[in-house]
Amino acid sequence: MEVFLFGIAKDIVGKSGLDLSSLEKKPDNVGELIQVLTDSYPEFNKLTSLAVAVNGEYATNEVSLQGNDEIAIIPPVSGG
Repeated sequence: MEVFLFGIAKDIVGKSGLDLSSLEKKPDNVGELIQVLTDSYPEFNKLTSLAVAVNGEYATNEVSLQGNDEIAIIPPVSGG
């Protein structure tokens, strides 16, 4: 399970991607993945919103995850 990080999410983790294949208990759905990220990187709790895409499609917390999924964490963007 590969997680790609963008914007402030990348800054919080300190790199542009995470490989979660080594986790003993892999997240079953997007909501559990977000919980894993906030447990590991408490700064995620400060984000007001967070979009998650699974295999190129935006996903809700209930979307199931598989071991070969590509996941993108997309924080809110601002600018003009």
